[in-house]
Amino acid sequence: MHFRILSSGLLCLILLTLASCSGGGPTIPNLPPGEDPDRYSFAASDKTRDLSPSVSPSDMSALVNGNTSFACDLYRELRGTSGNIFFSPFSISQALAMTWIGARGNTETEITDVMHFDLPQSQLHPAFNNLDLELASRGEGAAGKDGEPFRLNIANSTWGQEGWTWLTPFLDTLAINYGAGMRLVDFFNNPEECRLIINDWVENRTEQRIPDLLPEGIITPQTALVLVNAIYFNAAWNEPFETDSTFDGPFYLLDDTTVTVPLMEQVESHNYCEGDGWQAVEMKYDGEEMSMVVLLPEIDRFDEIESSMDSAFLQEIDSKFGTREVTLTLPRWAFTSQFGLADTLHDMGMTDAFTPGLADLSGMDGTLMLFISDVVHKAFVAVDEAGTEAAAATGVIIGFTSMPEQATFRADHPFIFYIRDNITGAVLFIGRVMDPTQ
Repeated sequence: MHFRILSSGLLCLILLTLASCSGGGPTIPNLPPGEDPDRYSFAASDKTRDLSPSVSPSDMSALVNGNTSFACDLYRELRGTSGNIFFSPFSISQALAMTWIGARGNTETEITDVMHFDLPQSQLHPAFNNLDLELASRGEGAAGKDGEPFRLNIANSTWGQEGWTWLTPFLDTLAINYGAGMRLVDFFNNPEECRLIINDWVENRTEQRIPDLLPEGIITPQTALVLVNAIYFNAAWNEPFETDSTFDGPFYLLDDTTVTVPLMEQVESHNYCEGDGWQAVEMKYDGEEMSMVVLLPEIDRFDEIESSMDSAFLQEIDSKFGTREVTLTLPRWAFTSQFGLADTLHDMGMTDAFTPGLADLSGMDGTLMLFISDVVHKAFVAVDEAGTEAAAATGVIIGFTSMPEQATFRADHPFIFYIRDNITGAVLFIGRVMDPTQ
């Protein structure tokens, strides 16, 4: 049975009534360690995460290649913004993959095309689960840049309006493939409190590097659901730079001016290659399971090389790598990027999902009353002599399309009533009230 929104007042009454009688709700079976199970109610699936998904190598390749294509597409869209750019295509893809679970019709098709989800739903979600589990195994025995152990932590969460009915298949897919149970919160009555709770969750899972993911005002009484992915990475270089070798030097900007920055320098063996107007180097992290690739266009060809960057170009770089002794000079850098991605994704072709009345997210709740009201992303990166720290989070905000005008039913005069069996339609009792005082 699904609750239908008849009015803001009626919705409020329904939600307050359910909140008062629902108690703590079922406990989520895969609650992350350290999270208080009594802080929320849960729309809990009875499924647990599949820790051994059966996924073919071809499906894994399709997932990774699709995510790389989306990364390049989004980079090209964002390159027109001024200054530094940093984002996690993996985080954005995971958050929108969780949204895709509930998409149907043309909404599903458009998300598929923009996100390069080149597998059907039945295969893509297990593939994401398998990739997550693979990544969780990285860095055993390796170091982080801060002297602590290597960290690559990925977490998903969903936050739904309490009192609303969320479909079991939607909740099951979230639990099985994303380890995400739905925390029930009251956006309708406490939007700002809910925003702060979600931001706190993100900040805690990114070691405080992503505060305030959701800006003030983005959560409203018409918010129905928020889907969140958070990722945190901390790794030491396999070949760290000596701090004594760092010096202040010029960094040449595209407008022919220079700034003075700390430049790190080393002479080490790295994977290196070059092409027409560019060079690339791969720097491995401790344990050699992960690495950073730096692509350096010639300064007068930066725009040309940047605009041509796509999945095939990245594959070309990888195919050309060979071990060379490299005199490597890099600046230290640290910055935060933040994007509202609704307009960008809309321009990339994901139109219906953002349009009330056209969006079909009925796989979430069985209604056509939901649409994506916003997608926000925030990312942090710091690179120095010891290694790299990076964090990112993505929030997909789902809103109710409308709250129609209130219907009034005032039984202040005689009326007829009956009691029926809803399965068979059999009327068991019938009567009328002419005078309630008799």
